[in-house]
Order: sequence, then C-alpha cells, then structure tokens
Amino acid sequence: MGMTASLLADLSGVAYTTIVRLESSDGIPAGQVKTLDSVQKALEEAGIEFIGTPENGAGVRWKPKS
Repeated sequence: MGMTASLLADLSGVAYTTIVRLESSDGIPAGQVKTLDSVQKALEEAGIEFIGTPENGAGVRWKPKS
C-alpha cells in the first residue's frame, strides 16, 4: 500500500508516536476508541476493509471493487 506511519498519522489526525506504538503492539492494541476509530477510518478511505472479529479470523484485505 506504500503508506508510512507518518502519512497514516497525518490522514488519521493521530500523533506519529501513537501510530508507532499501535504498530508495535501484539494483537488488538490498547488505546482510546476515538484513536482506533480514526486510524480505521483513514485505512478504510485508503481502500482497506476490516474483516472477521477479534475472536474469529480477524484481518484486513483490499476492498472488493464494486
């Protein structure tokens, strides 16, 4: 996808250091819901789709073309 942590921080409005911390966490990162929602929205707008659930097959994929 070619998105750097710096670009994701800019697109999501989340601090760069927070993005780095989220990237380095194992599993679902701890953080404020608002922060996680902002990152998810930025990734979705870039063409990523979140699939599954944390308990069953969580993952991401490119959004299917409609």
